[in-house]
Amino acid sequence: MNLQRATAADLAEVVALMNLAFRGGDGWAAEQGYIQGDRVRLGDLQAELAAGLPLWLRRDDAGALLGCFSLEFPDPLTGYLGMLTVAPGLQEQRLGRGLLEEAEARARQAGAARMRMSVIWVREALIAWYVRRGYAPTGETKPFPYGDDRWGVPQRNDLYFMLLEKPL
Repeated sequence: MNLQRATAADLAEVVALMNLAFRGGDGWAAEQGYIQGDRVRLGDLQAELAAGLPLWLRRDDAGALLGCFSLEFPDPLTGYLGMLTVAPGLQEQRLGRGLLEEAEARARQAGAARMRMSVIWVREALIAWYVRRGYAPTGETKPFPYGDDRWGVPQRNDLYFMLLEKPL
């Protein structure tokens, strides 16, 4: 898969894609009903990229942004996948699966023995999608950052992140 590392010049387009995919209401990845507002803001993503966030982009031959993911290494044996996003109109074309497989391959090449991610517990269809690809809940959770509007405005008071893991 042909990927490129995101630069500051790409970020406005990435923000638009992520907000459309997660909060736009189209596609099965939308978070309607439990979080409102932007999924990501340009200033926050600029700060993360400047701090070294490795964000990878997939474009078509004409240069249109199709999807993205971030891949970090919190320790030498663990890849951490974030921001896996696919344009809503392409979500049934296996692009997400290809991005996930590419992230896993890159993590293995870097020496990681496992891939981890966090998903909001109410995202049952998304969690099931990851389980079908070999991920399993670890039993660990992380609290939802209530009061931090960088994630959007929660519409429920019971949100938290589940940690999923897959051996590589």
